[in-house]
Amino acid sequence: MSKVIAASPRLGAAGVTAIRRDFRALHQLVHGKPLVYLDNAATTQKPQVVIDRVARYYALENANIHRGVHALSERATDAYERARASVQRFIHAAEPHEILFVRGTTEAINLIAQTYGRTHIGAGDEIVISTMEHHSNIVPWQMLCEQTGARLRVVPITDAGELRLDEYERILSDRTRLVSIVHVSNALGTINPVDQIVRLAHARGVPVVLDGAQAVAHMSVDVQALDCDFYAFSGHKVLGPTGIGVLYGKTSFLEAMPPYQGGGDMIRSVSFERTHYNVLPYKFEAGTPHIAGAIGLATAIEYLTAVGLDRVAAYEQELLAYGTDALSRIQGLRLSGTASHKAGILSFVIDGIHPHDIGTILDREGVAIRTGHHCCQPLMDRLGVPATTRASLALYTTREDIDALRTAVENAREVFA
Repeated sequence: MSKVIAASPRLGAAGVTAIRRDFRALHQLVHGKPLVYLDNAATTQKPQVVIDRVARYYALENANIHRGVHALSERATDAYERARASVQRFIHAAEPHEILFVRGTTEAINLIAQTYGRTHIGAGDEIVISTMEHHSNIVPWQMLCEQTGARLRVVPITDAGELRLDEYERILSDRTRLVSIVHVSNALGTINPVDQIVRLAHARGVPVVLDGAQAVAHMSVDVQALDCDFYAFSGHKVLGPTGIGVLYGKTSFLEAMPPYQGGGDMIRSVSFERTHYNVLPYKFEAGTPHIAGAIGLATAIEYLTAVGLDRVAAYEQELLAYGTDALSRIQGLRLSGTASHKAGILSFVIDGIHPHDIGTILDREGVAIRTGHHCCQPLMDRLGVPATTRASLALYTTREDIDALRTAVENAREVFA
């Protein structure tokens, strides 16, 4: 880790410059222009230490885990389980066995729906989500409702993109069996008051799932302090590899849930008459897992922890304010998502220009942003737009990146004017 980063209590421009040296992808030309990467809500770039650690596993430690007695298998097993412990510390879980490795947030939510959901939710029961949810926190619950006869209840939002807590409290009822809410909206940047969400649900004895995909790379998360029952996030959004993610669950819930998939390593013994399942967390990790992904994720977490999540959060808030001011000065541009408490997401529309056209022109300028419905079609319906343009920030984003974004957007306006 750079001495510049370690020495300063504030991230600042010098610290960000040092950080950017660790990300080779940021130092390239796109269409002959320096890359300005502002699509971090879709996926973050990877520091070289993560790339090197994954390569080292495949080069020197490649073996299956939990089953071999030879040296490589023992090395790989140790690295994989140390990765679990790293995740435990990162989100402040009580025990390592409360950390399940999955493919990502989507699989984590599907796992809950098809294990806890199918055993605890029946006809006439209700599941509470919100208008701002990603499809991965809508569709699994719709599927469960189709299977069980349960009903989906949706908490509305304000025009600013804030959750209507009064409506949430009203929707909670004796029929509510589960609440599943996003911690940070991927399309609006809204940071939901998840502590209040959990507290109100628990007052009725209702468990809570939190989708933390957009939260963990941008702020400190303490699942014990939040007292949520489940928390999910994806590795590739927190500087780690793709195809690896985490589901945290309280021990009491995980122990009572049936396995999600059957196969190797999730069993203690198998006969044609009966199978006895393994202990936590292995009961939910059937087959050969993404070993390299888990190890790479742990390295990404260690990198981010060394920088300091509090410093990252403070820096990104400065950038968000700078970017909000810069974009607000563009004629005809309207920001989508103006919550008082939000993370580094700048979503907007421009009168008379489709977001896809904006994205195409920005790409020719080397500016990588995201356009579309962002897997939030019901939210787009609420906003009254087919799509938005979204710029999303990270710890390596600079003010110069924001300036380049503003210039490119203004150029796009001139083209269509």
